[in-house]
Amino acid sequence: MNKAIILKSRPKGTPQLSDFKSIEEKMPQVMQGEVLLKTLFVSVDPYLRGRMSDAESYVPPFELNKPVSSGIVAEVVESKNDNFKKGDFVSNLLEWKEYQVSTGEGLQKLDPSLQPLSVYLGIVGMTGMTAYMGLTKIGKPKAGETIVVSGAAGAVGSVVGQIGKILGCRVIGIAGSDDKVEMLKSKFGFDEAINYNTTKDMNKAIAEAAPNGVDIYFDNVGGSISDAVHRNINQFARVIICGAISLYNATELPMGPRVEGLLIKKSALMQGFIVSDFSDKFAEGAQQLGQWLQEGKLTYEETVVEGFDSIPEAFIGLFTGKNTGKMIVKV
Repeated sequence: MNKAIILKSRPKGTPQLSDFKSIEEKMPQVMQGEVLLKTLFVSVDPYLRGRMSDAESYVPPFELNKPVSSGIVAEVVESKNDNFKKGDFVSNLLEWKEYQVSTGEGLQKLDPSLQPLSVYLGIVGMTGMTAYMGLTKIGKPKAGETIVVSGAAGAVGSVVGQIGKILGCRVIGIAGSDDKVEMLKSKFGFDEAINYNTTKDMNKAIAEAAPNGVDIYFDNVGGSISDAVHRNINQFARVIICGAISLYNATELPMGPRVEGLLIKKSALMQGFIVSDFSDKFAEGAQQLGQWLQEGKLTYEETVVEGFDSIPEAFIGLFTGKNTGKMIVKV
């Protein structure tokens, strides 16, 4: 039998384990032109929360009583497709199943001799690409500028900060624990870091960490943290909206400061994005990220959770800060 994890109910507020259900189904049969994939690593990401709500978005919502899908690294264990052979490693957006059949469309072959397989879900995968595209294509950093990153100890944020340092910027990270703050400075090279859970006045803390103001804000969280950063932006600042994890589980529309007047006063840009907006630049991003990684200019952190049945728990853990760097489930 084959295990799958389905969305049993649409979460109200923070997702609960009861919103998911593990089921067993027959092992799929491979037809001509298809491959049988065995799941090895599963990526859990905050954006999946939006797809669990029945609301209009840039991708359709997950269907109830159907498997959830996310980035997965898998091994080809049987092939009737001339483009793939048994033992190949591949990655794509796939379902939360132990085994599944694919026509091969969209599967990206991976080379395990270049990087550990899990890295293809992180720093040289969608995570790294999101950081690279958002910062370089929207932020357009110049040497000497100041970048603030919220959710800085997460998968995307930790890469954004490192790229900022490579490009000659001063980088300030915002995270939720003293351990994460220390890691941002010692491992990822951030110039300063702020623990939002122990800081009473975020506006003042950001002003002290960024005495010359904020030129680029890479926003992964939204909410009151972002309100404080906005009050410290410079003329012609760029505010990059990558995520809003503080708002994903809100059950009603939150109210906050109105930013329009501030954006006008500072002639500032605020732009949201999804990584696929820059799909025509993916080859450039992959080449540059791979080069920096090979040169030792980029490093990464993973939080690895063991076991297929642990996927929902790992996903829920994202909303309470249980991950440092990329959250990965090893099946």
